[in-house]
Amino acid sequence: MNEQNKVRVAVNGYGVIGKRVAAAVAQQDDMELAGVSDVAADWRPRVLTIKGFKLFGASAEHADAMKQAGLDVSGTLEDLLGAADIVIDCTPKKVAAKNVERYRERAIKFILQGGEKHQVTGHSFVAESSYASAVGRDATRVVSCNTTSIVRTLSALKRAGLLKKARGTLLRRATDPWESHQGGIMNTLVPEPEIPSHQAPDAQSVDPDLDVVTMAVKVPETLAHMHYWAIQMTRPANKEEVLEAFRTSSRIAFIRLSDNLVAINAVKEMMADLGRPHDNLYEVALWADMLKVRDDELFYAYMVDNQAIVVPETIDAIRAISGREKDGHVSMQKTNAALGIGLFDW
Repeated sequence: MNEQNKVRVAVNGYGVIGKRVAAAVAQQDDMELAGVSDVAADWRPRVLTIKGFKLFGASAEHADAMKQAGLDVSGTLEDLLGAADIVIDCTPKKVAAKNVERYRERAIKFILQGGEKHQVTGHSFVAESSYASAVGRDATRVVSCNTTSIVRTLSALKRAGLLKKARGTLLRRATDPWESHQGGIMNTLVPEPEIPSHQAPDAQSVDPDLDVVTMAVKVPETLAHMHYWAIQMTRPANKEEVLEAFRTSSRIAFIRLSDNLVAINAVKEMMADLGRPHDNLYEVALWADMLKVRDDELFYAYMVDNQAIVVPETIDAIRAISGREKDGHVSMQKTNAALGIGLFDW
């Protein structure tokens, strides 16, 4: 580790997740952002350098293109890896898997995102469920946004002894907002062709004991995902018992229709009013007054910010695989405090 006894973190890829992860790393008092590697030479890396982050080209060719664009470049990805203890790969889907060989050759610890397969690292990460098994590992994979929300919510019910089986329907945003001019869908719905959809098996890569089935449909909007869940509990319960179970997770926040939070755009607006960077919603935003219990059946809905929910998990994964913090609860408390998580649960 470096002289300040901080974990030196490299971020490879400055897209939707990478820019949020880089900013979050810079907010931690036990981490140092060694720099960010990317392939672009447009406004995105220009903003990065304005923020004071060190910019590296993914290759010598990319570094040269950045220099020709007038950007201040500190070197290549190889140079960045040499200055870091851990690399967070936030490159597009399937690109990261190809980078793994390079990371292993450099004997640098690495964290992948949910677009890659569980088998690439042999470990899938959600802080509340798999922190302990990640401590000291060479690599882990932070699961996708939807899978993160599934594991958070079902694990809370499981800890309370209430979870028997879970069946969920996911309404998935069509694309990331900043890319909506390039793709997405309009005036249609696109069902995911397999049942279960891929999120259920992915959740079981974190906790194999979960009895969970998901179905998913892509919808023509870009703000966030929504989930609807039907749960069979282990016994009859009341609403307050269920809410208490969800309260055991610091990363599930209750929202209410009665507060006029009647749609996902309203929740995003509240994040902006709270001063969250990029309007980030790090928590699962669960409608408490919509939740219904009927004997041993439970029904609820929540919102998932696909661009933000995995950011705190990635920060905790850094502490876990670096071995600098072996207690997941301590790490989560530090991350939550740094990112302002838990301030709007009313």
